[in-house]
Amino acid sequence: MSLKIRLARGGAKKRPFYSIVVSDSRSPRDGNFIEKIGTYNPMLPREHAERITLKEDRARHWLSVGAQPTDRVALFLGRANIIDLPKVVESPKKSAPKAKAQERAKLAAAAAASAEG
Repeated sequence: MSLKIRLARGGAKKRPFYSIVVSDSRSPRDGNFIEKIGTYNPMLPREHAERITLKEDRARHWLSVGAQPTDRVALFLGRANIIDLPKVVESPKKSAPKAKAQERAKLAAAAAASAEG
């Protein structure tokens, strides 16, 4: 049985509230879970103390027995110094400016440099 530490959505329409749960990876997102180890309220400001609550000892226990956190939960655990912060994934090359836009940016930068000096 592979375990996941993930978010289970609750709350009303357009008012999300998430529970941080340990569950079997085959169970549905909002379905059966083994243990609730915290909460996440994205409606609160980022610096608010109750935006993310975690039972650190239980999170460490589940990580020690092989539970794998999802990307978002890994970020929460990293900020709480329970695990190492995950690397930030770079944006895909597909969203980068195309060749003509890059050429225009180079010409604008060269014009700005020649105007200054």
